[in-house]
Amino acid sequence: MARLPLVAAACLLVVPSPTPEPALSYVDLVMRLIDLEALAVLPAPGEGCLQWSSYDRASRYDACADRYVDWDANDDRRGVIRKKGALYVLAEMEGPGCIYRIWSANPGDGHVRIFLDGAAEPAVDLPFRAYFGLDSPPFIYPSLVHTAARGYNCYVPIPFQESCKIIAAEGWGDYYHFTYVTFPKSQVVPTFSRDLSPEGASALLAVDRFLANGLGSDPAGRRPGEVTDEVTVTLPPQQEAVVFKFSGERAITGLRVEPLGDVADLASALREVVLKITWDGEPDPSVWAPLGDFFGTAPGINQYRSLPLGMTDDGFYSLWYMPFAVEALVEVANEGRHPITLEFSVTHAPLSRPVRELGRFHAKWHRDAMLPTSPDRMIDWTILKVQGRGRFCGAMLHVWNPRGGWWGEGDEKFFVDGERLPSTFGTGSEDYFGYAWSNSSLFEHAYHNQTLCENRSAGHVSVNRWQIADSVPFQTSFEGVIEKYFPNSQPTLYACMAYWYQGPGGIDPYGPVPVAQRAGCYNYVPVAVPGAVE
Repeated sequence: MARLPLVAAACLLVVPSPTPEPALSYVDLVMRLIDLEALAVLPAPGEGCLQWSSYDRASRYDACADRYVDWDANDDRRGVIRKKGALYVLAEMEGPGCIYRIWSANPGDGHVRIFLDGAAEPAVDLPFRAYFGLDSPPFIYPSLVHTAARGYNCYVPIPFQESCKIIAAEGWGDYYHFTYVTFPKSQVVPTFSRDLSPEGASALLAVDRFLANGLGSDPAGRRPGEVTDEVTVTLPPQQEAVVFKFSGERAITGLRVEPLGDVADLASALREVVLKITWDGEPDPSVWAPLGDFFGTAPGINQYRSLPLGMTDDGFYSLWYMPFAVEALVEVANEGRHPITLEFSVTHAPLSRPVRELGRFHAKWHRDAMLPTSPDRMIDWTILKVQGRGRFCGAMLHVWNPRGGWWGEGDEKFFVDGERLPSTFGTGSEDYFGYAWSNSSLFEHAYHNQTLCENRSAGHVSVNRWQIADSVPFQTSFEGVIEKYFPNSQPTLYACMAYWYQGPGGIDPYGPVPVAQRAGCYNYVPVAVPGAVE
């Protein structure tokens, strides 16, 4: 048999190096705060979203016994990685990466220092309170730095190339989250400095102004080849209709709906009418949701504006970017008892990148689906559990808690690609949604909202959180849960809308939910107290 020359044979064994990713500027990282289209791009290996928080470290996974220990531990106030002399290590991260969210329920005057890329001096050295105080540049943009119902939030990006270490001094406060993303190892990002370039400061200002004044419009502006179609549909009870059918490689970039006329029992109707969207001739819809819930709040119409979704005087809007390769089918079904008339408007445009790079948008409503069966995880209530490659982009949680009592002690936990210990482990349900201390005040922001809260958390509560720059990429699987302390029999019922992107071959196990399981939990359950004067 002929032999290849030695040099040629050696060349065949050389594995080409991965093509380096184009360097990201600080402006690029800032613009991800409003880039809804980027969510559809399937994640590369090395992309991630993780969180350091003050969760109770008594909760742990025992690998030897393959069980979860003290999984409902709830002293989440001051958990840290370790204490180092008089200092506390709050977070240790490997780069390249970027912190996109800082949250606290009670930031104090003790300094929190952020050390980047092995530097001896911190890139940020401020009292923890100053991260949220709007008087310490660059943490001065009110759409990105704000207090919502006693929850302190900061969304100013803090990138690093190699490492990030966060150390706190005594008196730093109580409760913290540092949510950060990671990039492929070949990615080059800048090391954050509080002394921003003029371009970086201008980008932050532009994003802040858009989030203050532009919510409800597409942050991408008018796209080349964009078209808007409108139609009015009247649906008798137990009827369904095709609203739109599009062909070709395109993306739905805006969906608006307005109920017309007087609708009998509108809150029930918005849970009984179903929106369905099917991509590329697949047998099952990737979007299946009660019409009202799809737009991020329930029950009924609760006005608010956020970046991807909202309910306003002009109707409901969705700005999620929804690409397809062959066909998009938008349908609506009235499974209720009364007719309803709906005015639809859909904006769609040609794709700006190859369709093979894009996942399909999914949004599903469920109640008590895919719950863990392990006895040591019975406190975990599933938000989303899927297999494949994609990105988790957030959720709306509707709580029906008529007898009152604080329902929201439960931590969020995200298990990515088969993790046994979740890489996101929160400190309380309201903390995930950006507020604190079971506060009942309504608030609206680009990334998190409390749109409904009756009688100090008794009755209906509706909250949402959108993970845009901090979407959670997964390569093989994602399981997101939130702890639920009160049983259904109290009654305390959860209903959830989950939003995510998924690539070819992924498994979306969520099917339609019968109308009897969606509606009917709207009547107040009185509590009789012996000896009390009613």
